[in-house]
Amino acid sequence: MSTRSTAAPADQLTVRRSNLSLVLTHLRDAGPRSRARVAADTGLNKATVSSLVAELIERGLVREGDVQRIGSVGRPGLMVELAASTVVGVGLEVNADFVDVTALDLTHGVVLSERTAADMRALGEQGGIGLLTDCLRSALDALVAAGCTVVGITVAVPALVDSRLGRIAIAPNLGWSDCPIGPLLTEATRGHPAFGAAAEVPVMVDNDANLGAIAEHAVGVGRDVDDLVYLAGEVGVGCGVVVDGELVRGATGFTGEIGHAPLNPRLDRCGCGRVGCWETQVGLGVLLTGCAHGPDDVLLDPETDIDGRLAVVRQRAAAEDERTCATLERVGIALGLGASVLVNIVNPRVLVLGGYFALLAPLLRGYVVDTLLERVVAPDGGGVDVRASTFGFAAASRGGAVVALQEVFADPTRVAGTTAG
Repeated sequence: MSTRSTAAPADQLTVRRSNLSLVLTHLRDAGPRSRARVAADTGLNKATVSSLVAELIERGLVREGDVQRIGSVGRPGLMVELAASTVVGVGLEVNADFVDVTALDLTHGVVLSERTAADMRALGEQGGIGLLTDCLRSALDALVAAGCTVVGITVAVPALVDSRLGRIAIAPNLGWSDCPIGPLLTEATRGHPAFGAAAEVPVMVDNDANLGAIAEHAVGVGRDVDDLVYLAGEVGVGCGVVVDGELVRGATGFTGEIGHAPLNPRLDRCGCGRVGCWETQVGLGVLLTGCAHGPDDVLLDPETDIDGRLAVVRQRAAAEDERTCATLERVGIALGLGASVLVNIVNPRVLVLGGYFALLAPLLRGYVVDTLLERVVAPDGGGVDVRASTFGFAAASRGGAVVALQEVFADPTRVAGTTAG
């Protein structure tokens, strides 16, 4: 067989795959469009766009919407738009005291959101992987019942991660190390009907703060800017940095470990084994311990949902409880101090407070802003806008779902249609 006879079809398939991605991504970014408008916007000819849209419809990625009326000339055309609630990506977050699962459709609408309280450190690595597997399988079963097809899964972990291998290098606040979490979950879900015709969906793994930053930039409070820092406030503290619209990963992918910056002059011991880490001043455990009135306080009860415990903090602050108010001031100032280091280095447009920082933002933000104004070298705190995430503890799992869906936008042929290849 000649080289020409094999190369030409391959090139045609590559071009078509690229054009399918172009049209699908344009509909995501620009919203519903007529076929003629898509052709004009993308530079493709109308016949090609009609063919591409037909294939995307058949693959369940696009649907026909309302008739175009305003400003149209001649016969009105049907608008085409992303199909909602059929093709979904799944984000799974594991943290020290909970597991969170979020499924998003192509429009980034929430199809499923579940949280399970658990002491992951007490469960250990084997028990923790078992719980993660159960939570993921339960979510996949629910998505099958809802008529959804899962095209990707991303796990968010508070850890140094080797994303290429889907492996946790070290997760200090979980007590896990050298854990092949991606391959383990891939194997545990192989053959699940949620994947449709696919035998399996490889499970990707990334740092939780990185995925939180992706969520805020894609669909959250930072979607109007291309330069932001996301601070994840949980048992550990991490940050995700977006510059010029791209996540900053660093030379070996381990960027963002701001929680272990040596900013605590008291030299308290951290879960990582070192002393003086920033998260020993601003981590969730520090906040709850500082506000608690004794060892039996509900704030220290791991069986009580974290949202419920933070509601108690807000109630005590409103009642001007002296211990609570003093703790919030101390944590807020320390939070602003660490944030000022990031703002001085990165100069972001927006600083997003995530996790418990977001849920207590009305009580912490003032201290953060005042400290930024005092500590940032550039005038007016570098012009940074401090915003609270609206996702709370679900930002990382939502970012994981966004990343899972990116695979489809990059290559729509990953989703098989009724007759498509």
